Amino acid sequence: MIVVGSGVAGLTTAVVLAESGRRVRVWAREPAERTTSAVAGGLWWPYRIEPEPLVGAWALASLAVYEEMAGRPDETGVRLVDGVHRGTRLDELGAWAGRVPGLRAVADGLAARLPVIDMPVHLGWLRERLAKAGGAIEAREVTDLAAVPAPVVVNCTGLGARSLVPDPAVRPVRGQLVVVENPGVTTWFTSVDHSSAASTYFIPQPGGLLLGGTAEEDDWSLEPDPATAAAIMARCAAVRPELAQARVLDHRVGLRPARQAVRLERQPLPDGRTLVHNYGHGGAGITVAWGCAREAAGLAFPAA
Repeated sequence: MIVVGSGVAGLTTAVVLAESGRRVRVWAREPAERTTSAVAGGLWWPYRIEPEPLVGAWALASLAVYEEMAGRPDETGVRLVDGVHRGTRLDELGAWAGRVPGLRAVADGLAARLPVIDMPVHLGWLRERLAKAGGAIEAREVTDLAAVPAPVVVNCTGLGARSLVPDPAVRPVRGQLVVVENPGVTTWFTSVDHSSAASTYFIPQPGGLLLGGTAEEDDWSLEPDPATAAAIMARCAAVRPELAQARVLDHRVGLRPARQAVRLERQPLPDGRTLVHNYGHGGAGITVAWGCAREAAGLAFPAA
């Protein structure tokens, strides 16, 4: 079987399938290091993804996996880190929130100890785990899913599904980050206004402190905008003043594959083969990766 796409959804799905005994190849136009997943902030939290009842279950399943991985942070890239979602209330969230260990109300929002995933390390670890399970990754550009020569094909192409399926419901939501030298910040912080394209967050990672962010709908630009970067730094410095003088290490831009609902379904092809779709995860591909991968595997090979 072939999984198309080498972002976190594709690699995780391939790992689940390979470890269940399937012979798996991943076909990808570009390596994992060049996918949207590689530039993600990496904080576990359902963000800009629907539908919430399904997302909650996928996210909790993934949370349990990441909590176990956090025991080996150097290997997996996963750590448990304390932080606060400012302005968020429990009664605004779905039933899933009541099952997040340690999530609690504080004066200015919700506090929790959540997984923070160093994506370059994690993607490399997923590749190694896939190889150990007998899977392989090949550089292949797919222009027609029905032409992929395998009895089962899993479509994990993210934003690429817009043209490949084609599915015009998949749209980019542009996110810009600034990476700065960490002056000693050890906790994550978010403050998101869902009515605005601008948000404020910082996430400590081994390679620096990630400052964000933006959620610019239907913006395809991958070029960092200097004015946007300056505004991000100003918003973050308003929360932690020491960030105003932090040395900038890098600028990053990613395009989240947004959709009104994740597409996770089985599509029989006319010749009797199976196509499974697993895309449209918005800003939470990492958050739901393992839950969605397991469901995709079940759709690819339904129990008798």
